[in-house]
Amino acid sequence: VQLQASGGGLVQAGGSLRLSCVASDGTFSNYNVAWFRQDPGKEREFVAIISWSGGTIYYGDSAKGRFTISRDNAKNTVYLQMNSLKHEDTAVYYCAADTSRSLFVSSRKRSTPGSYGYWGQGTQVTVSS
Repeated sequence: VQLQASGGGLVQAGGSLRLSCVASDGTFSNYNVAWFRQDPGKEREFVAIISWSGGTIYYGDSAKGRFTISRDNAKNTVYLQMNSLKHEDTAVYYCAADTSRSLFVSSRKRSTPGSYGYWGQGTQVTVSS
């Protein structure tokens, strides 16, 4: 599956953005999808994951209470609604997908970029302070 992330941009601190991750084909409903982010010089950080059905969701510590992940399988799209943005949320945001159910067994596994077989190209989010 090919993934296309979009929706990034420049926003003031306290503002909101909604990122989208669109898949290339109808098998998208078989995939668990995660968002990661990466600042230059830092490791790629887990943000959130949603199961293929949308029934199971986990967030990374930086996203809890401010970000919401959701999906619309009819549109082959996963969303990341980001509210109360902070300067430290500035990063390139990537969506990733994999069919492995073990992503929901281990927090370490779902937080590890190597656990995902498919990646989008990234979208830049810049939060001005």
